Amino acid sequence: MNTTLRLPRRRFLAGAAAAAVPCVIPSGALASGGKPGAGERLTVAHVGVGGMGGAHLGWSVQFRKLGLLNVAAVCDVNERRLAAAVKTAGPGCDPFRDYRYALERKDVDAVIFATPDHWHAVQTVHALESGKHVYVEKPSSVTIAEGKAMLAAAQKSGKVVQVGSQARSAEPAHQVCLYLRNGMLGKVSKVTCWHDPNPSGGPGPGSTPPAELDWDLWLGPLRWRPYHPAYLNFRWLMESGGGVIRDRGAHMFSVIRWCLDADDQAPVSVEATGSAPGPGLFDCPPRMKVVYTFQNPDWEVIWEQPGEAPEGNPGGFGIVFYGERGRLVVHRDGTRIPAAERVRKFKIPPGGVHVDRVARHDDYNMNHKEDFFQAIRTGRKPIMHLAAGHAAATMCILGNLSYVLGRKLRWDAGRQEVIGDAQANRLLDRPQRWPYHL
Repeated sequence: MNTTLRLPRRRFLAGAAAAAVPCVIPSGALASGGKPGAGERLTVAHVGVGGMGGAHLGWSVQFRKLGLLNVAAVCDVNERRLAAAVKTAGPGCDPFRDYRYALERKDVDAVIFATPDHWHAVQTVHALESGKHVYVEKPSSVTIAEGKAMLAAAQKSGKVVQVGSQARSAEPAHQVCLYLRNGMLGKVSKVTCWHDPNPSGGPGPGSTPPAELDWDLWLGPLRWRPYHPAYLNFRWLMESGGGVIRDRGAHMFSVIRWCLDADDQAPVSVEATGSAPGPGLFDCPPRMKVVYTFQNPDWEVIWEQPGEAPEGNPGGFGIVFYGERGRLVVHRDGTRIPAAERVRKFKIPPGGVHVDRVARHDDYNMNHKEDFFQAIRTGRKPIMHLAAGHAAATMCILGNLSYVLGRKLRWDAGRQEVIGDAQANRLLDRPQRWPYHL
């Protein structure tokens, strides 16, 4: 497999969003073993700087002020976003419309990807093949085949990959994890998730792409289609976003699996039902229920949109753990809303289970990044390593696939295939557009 894509330099210079500012920031020199030393800065590039990507860049600027890293490059297919990102990043940062030129730089140690979901796999594999560590937003992939390619590339490269399910670095989720892993609910047999429905519809007639947007590069691996502003709302299209189950669901499944120490366990069956999308471009089911069955130990996860929210419901979505000794509600994904009082006051007993997390910063997003940087420096796994990210994404993907096919799927995690269902297995992969393919 080789996704190294190179463009003629003349084409790049003609299409660059702005004249590149000469980089005057030195790379973090690598210590022995190919890892930065304790006092050395990492040099990073940001790819995708709108929305969450803009927030990532802001956090990197804070890390730069703390003396932990340099920001060498920012990349975006939208010229206006790119220009704003250059101002945020400050002197010594080069702007690129095409991320591949940032990957060619020898001084870049790590890349932070906050692009639409359909780009995650190709960009991650490409970065790993270029010798970079990777922080990639969730979900890690949109197909099972993409996830397998990412895992293979990570293993071959030996580089660190952190998936952006930041709840694992948040205090409320960590408190819940300690509480559950120390058996305070007893055996957990069921976990339910509730969330608002997907929207229906989508705007009417399309238009020409705005002058500042490179539409071809935004589409990337997706099949070609004429520009429509609704496509930029990629979250509500099965092909690119997969709805709230592949958005917030990826966060919530990550927390569930972590708190129950089940990163290595996979569902043996997945069964989804849901309502048909309304008229318009958005094709994700407004309402959907998915039942995931696990065995040895036996338990189940039930995803429902909207589902039945517990009393209060301050976060708009969340998780309920049901155990032998009662239930525990986690609002949202264990990030912005404190855990229950009994969980906050819980003290690990002698000989109890400890679960480490980085807690150097007030912001859990900063802690998640710090965990990534420490993993690069030490060679340990990050808290949301790629295998865990792929496992969470697999639940999202299979839930949508069961809904689309209208039948229950039996899953073989070892072979990464649906048992006895050739049609379903064909849909675990899909063609990608040249030259943006694995």
